[in-house]
Amino acid sequence: MKNKRLLTLLGLTLSLVTYSCSAQETESKKQNLEFVSSDLKEVDFPKPIGYVNDFENLFTAEQVKKLTEVITLYEQKTTNEIAVITIDSIEPYSDFNQYAVDLSKSWGVGKSGKNNGLTIVFSSSLKNIRISTGTGTEKILTDELCKSIIDQFMVPKFKEGQYYEGIAIGLAELMKQWK
Repeated sequence: MKNKRLLTLLGLTLSLVTYSCSAQETESKKQNLEFVSSDLKEVDFPKPIGYVNDFENLFTAEQVKKLTEVITLYEQKTTNEIAVITIDSIEPYSDFNQYAVDLSKSWGVGKSGKNNGLTIVFSSSLKNIRISTGTGTEKILTDELCKSIIDQFMVPKFKEGQYYEGIAIGLAELMKQWK
């Protein structure tokens, strides 16, 4: 499901494209994608450095540490894996959503066989956010639920320039629902 909604962020137009948690694509969509899974090896995605991958430098070291601790404790309790990724460029892609899905697939977040991964790919400079999930996760974290969490908890903080707070409260809500 792809929903488009224009929001205002600090006086700039913010286009949050795709609230979907689903990482699955239909066959007809696969044919129209910019990159397919066989092309993933040709894209130079950033290498994961931990649960929190702040390539856009939006968080302080203390904020990264706090988010990492929360995610680590959650994984220890549930086995569910989460990665938070901030980026400032999606080149060579032109579609943020497809970049986020392919990055998630490339990194392989989630346990093999459980498909219990979740990635939050966010870019302040590109004004986009995408939550991508494994097939096991999307049964609980539906498109509608993710849209609601993004709209109600994350975007209001992002509008205030409070990126850490937006991610932290969004994570808390996702974890609360994803038991």
